Amino acid sequence: MMALIEMEQIRKSYKMADENLEVLKGISLTIEQGDYVAIMGPSGSGKSTLMHILGCLDVPSSGHYFLSGQDIAGLSESKLASIRRKQIGFVFQSFNLLAALNALENVALPLLYQGVSPGEQRERATEALNQVGLGERLHHRPSQLSGGQQQRVAIARAIVTKPPVILADEPTGNLDSHAGQEVLGIFSRLHEAGQTVIMITHDTQVAHHANRIIQILDGNIVSSQEVTHV
Repeated sequence: MMALIEMEQIRKSYKMADENLEVLKGISLTIEQGDYVAIMGPSGSGKSTLMHILGCLDVPSSGHYFLSGQDIAGLSESKLASIRRKQIGFVFQSFNLLAALNALENVALPLLYQGVSPGEQRERATEALNQVGLGERLHHRPSQLSGGQQQRVAIARAIVTKPPVILADEPTGNLDSHAGQEVLGIFSRLHEAGQTVIMITHDTQVAHHANRIIQILDGNIVSSQEVTHV
């Protein structure tokens, strides 16, 4: 049985004037259903490019990327968009909530795009907000919420469609330590419930909340280690 995510010799190059800049230099990795993986690396290591390919926001120059058994490499933008909607829940450093919508409406947006009925949208969005401890903040707009609460709304939005993968890019980067710990606690609980979580971070302490840490440097994976939680 194929892994949830399988990358084989992924390379990514960009044209810079008259030369090719190779950002990823043959990345191969496997992520199983239910894994909690942190991808670490300094600025310029290639981790953001890898995240974009993992999230089907970009395609590799060469190599194969299988997500749920489907090779993503070479797909059209419309097919990539469909895969993003159905298979990946995104959590970004900057929250990306719509200021005019309340928490419930922000979380329900992905369901609206999927054509889910209004009643089911409300029910599932409420359930997702309860999961992240914001059942009392359904009708608050982003401006009425703290940074940590806004990020929890963003996590609820990511999980409301029940995607196979949660992809979090520096999810604690804009938060104080207390709010950051709350967010990491939510990811741990999601993982314990069987959710696959991939987190991109430069913070060693944050990375150690995962069960596996993959280090990337100069476009190559330089280490992959299991994390033991006492």
